[in-house]
Amino acid sequence: MHRLINIDKEKYDNFVKNHKTKSHFLQSLSWGEFSKTKKGLKPYYLGLVDENENILAATLMLQKNLPMHYSYFYAPRGFVIDFEDEKLVKEFTKKAVKFVKSKKGIFLKIDPDIIRNSIDYEGNKNELSLDSNKVYNLLTSIGFKHLGFTKNFETAQPRYTFRIDLNNSLEEIEKRFSKTTRQRIQKANKLETIVEIGTEKDVDEFYHLMTLTENRKDFVSYSKDYYKTLYEIFNGNKNSKATLFLGKVNMQKTITTLEKDLKRVKDQMSIMPIDNLSKSAKTKLRELTRQKENLEKEIKKYNEYKKQYGEEITLNAHMIIEYGNKAWILYAGNHNILTETYANYHTYYEHIKYCKEKGIRIYDQFGTIGDLSKDNPRLGLHEFKKKFGGDYVEFLGEFDFITNKFMYFVFNKLVPIYRNLVRKRSKKAIDKEVSKEK
Repeated sequence: MHRLINIDKEKYDNFVKNHKTKSHFLQSLSWGEFSKTKKGLKPYYLGLVDENENILAATLMLQKNLPMHYSYFYAPRGFVIDFEDEKLVKEFTKKAVKFVKSKKGIFLKIDPDIIRNSIDYEGNKNELSLDSNKVYNLLTSIGFKHLGFTKNFETAQPRYTFRIDLNNSLEEIEKRFSKTTRQRIQKANKLETIVEIGTEKDVDEFYHLMTLTENRKDFVSYSKDYYKTLYEIFNGNKNSKATLFLGKVNMQKTITTLEKDLKRVKDQMSIMPIDNLSKSAKTKLRELTRQKENLEKEIKKYNEYKKQYGEEITLNAHMIIEYGNKAWILYAGNHNILTETYANYHTYYEHIKYCKEKGIRIYDQFGTIGDLSKDNPRLGLHEFKKKFGGDYVEFLGEFDFITNKFMYFVFNKLVPIYRNLVRKRSKKAIDKEVSKEK
C-alpha cells in the first residue's frame, strides 16, 4: 500500500537531486528552506512511499496562509514524478489534493518542468522525449485547470527560457553563439576584462549592481538580505550551490592595452609618405587618423574613470544556482557604464565554461518571452539571451487543482489588487534603503 508522508529532509533532497528527468532547484530542500525564511511560506517535503519506504514520487509544496485560516499550496516545477506513469500521477495527485484539503487549502498550483516546444539555434524543432499533449490531457482529466499558454511573465515561473546543452563540446557550444557575441567576447578579452568567482562578502556589490539594473527598468524587486539569505542557504546544503561571477575592468590594464594600440597606429602613420599619396594610401591614412582619435578619446575616458572609481571596477555580477545536473542563471546585475567593454558577454561565457567543466548537463538562462512582437519591451532581453545559441524552450504552463471554488474566485479577484499594493510598498521601502547607502 502506498502512503503520502512527510519525508526526512535529507532523503527527500537526495531523491529530487538524483531524479533522472525532473530534478529542479525549485523543488530542492534549499528552495523550501529559503521560501520559509524569506517568503513566509511553510514548506512540506512530501513523498509517496511503498510498503518498503521506497520513494516513488515527491514534491515540495509551499503553503501560503490566507485570511480566515485558509491557505493555498504551490509546488514550483512540481511534481518530481514519472509523468509517463499515468497510474502513479493519478494516485499522487489524489493523495496530494487530500493533503491540501486537510490544511484548508483552496487550491494546489503546479507548473511542471514539462517542455511543450523546443527550437534549436537554427530554428529547427527539437524532438521531445515526453509527449506534452499526453501530460496536458492527463492532468486536465484528473481535475487540474490549465491557466493558459501565456506569452510573457504572467506566471509564477517563466514559461519560456533558453537552455544550452552542455553535453556538446565547448567548441560546438561557442559555434552556436552569434557572430556579434563571439566578436564581443574577443573584444572583452582584448581589453583584459576579468571574471572572478566571488564570495559571501561580494553579495553587497552584487546587490548594488542589481539595484542599478532594476532602477533602469523602473522596479526594485528584493532587499540585500534576500540575496544574502539565498546565497547562504544554497551554499549551506551539500546538494546545492550558489555562485557569484564578477565581471571586472582593471583601468590601468585596459589603458596600457589602448596605449599599445595607439602606439601601433602612430607607428603606421609615421612610415607613410607625406606627399603624393595614392588614393588607397589616402583612404588608409584617414582610417588610421580615425583610429588614433578614437583611441585617444578612450584613453582619456578610462583615465577619468580611474580617478573616479579607482584601479578596478566591477561591472557585472551574476548569481548561478547549481542543483543536480543543471544550472540556472538566476539573477544578473550590470553597471550602467563601460558597456562597450562587453564585460557582460565575457561573464556569461565564463560561467557557461565553468558549468561545462563541472559536468553540468543543462545551462538554463531562466526566463524569456513568447511574444516576440517588435513593441514588446522585453524583446531586447530575449534577443540578448538568444545570442548564446541555446534551445528556445516553452514549458507546458500552470495548472490549478481547485478545492474550494468560492474562495478560489475571491482569491483571483482580490489578491491581485492586494499584491499590487504590497509591491508599491516594497519598492518604496527598498528605494529608501538604497538612498541611505548612497
